[in-house]
Amino acid sequence: MHIAHSRRTYDYRIQEAICESGERDLFPELEIPPSTIRSWIHRGVPDVVTSDLAVRDRADLLAEIHRYQQRTVLLGAIVGLLIAMLRVSKTRLDYERLPAGETKKVLLRAIDRAGRVLPLNAVLRITRLSASRYYSWCRAEAGCELDDQSSCPRVVPTRLTPGELEAMQEMVESDDHRHMSLRGLALHAQRIGKIFASPSTWYRLARISEWRRPRNRVYPAKPKIGIRATAPGELLHLDVTIIKLLDGTKAYLHAVIDNYSRRILSWTLEDRLGSGGTCQILREAAIQLRKRSEKTTVVADSGSVSLFQERER
Repeated sequence: MHIAHSRRTYDYRIQEAICESGERDLFPELEIPPSTIRSWIHRGVPDVVTSDLAVRDRADLLAEIHRYQQRTVLLGAIVGLLIAMLRVSKTRLDYERLPAGETKKVLLRAIDRAGRVLPLNAVLRITRLSASRYYSWCRAEAGCELDDQSSCPRVVPTRLTPGELEAMQEMVESDDHRHMSLRGLALHAQRIGKIFASPSTWYRLARISEWRRPRNRVYPAKPKIGIRATAPGELLHLDVTIIKLLDGTKAYLHAVIDNYSRRILSWTLEDRLGSGGTCQILREAAIQLRKRSEKTTVVADSGSVSLFQERER
């Protein structure tokens, strides 16, 4: 009959002390067999792999344990508070809809992080999410179809599918079709066999979905800076301003302005519109510019003054 003997184990520090001292009777109270001591001395001091925590001070370990205990109590209180708020709000994802796909992604990522520490059944029980809905969301996320649809896309034969709606939005917001109206875009989509929908459907979906068409300028921007002179007296502006008085009469203010300095060279106020005042202020402006040897250009608009002057010539 074979009798099983239990195998005794000793701390590595006992073996290390006996091997270094060479004394066989160093720990008589442990009653270590002589054969075991001979094998220890023959093999020498063994290699022992220990953790850094084994060489740390006991006070440091107790302080770190205390910090972890406080953190655990704090996290437990927060989790208990959140679970109580969830229960009081009576929110159950079994009966609530989360139509936005981004909201479902956030919840799935939170469940995945919690699943590394807790069992999946416990996580689903805390979030009050059924396992069937969780796995259906996982399958929908793999197919990029987390966004809810109000009903099956083909319940009505003429209903547009999500793919057709996406293609319609792409064509509406594309720079390549900015020159087309929505009606022309709808006819173009039917002609190329991409989307078969009426122009009214295009207008309605663009208004409801707030699709914005590109508004890039087709023609170059108009210059906002007019002509500019490079020297005084090079360009003169001639114009007449009509001033209505309180008694109903009109006064005509003739003025000549230098383009370079914006200075009024001469002006006159007349009670009627004629060429006399215009000729007078031009002569006065020419007197001020008599030292200028280069040609001077007079700029006037195409109003009644210019036409009247041309008729007088």
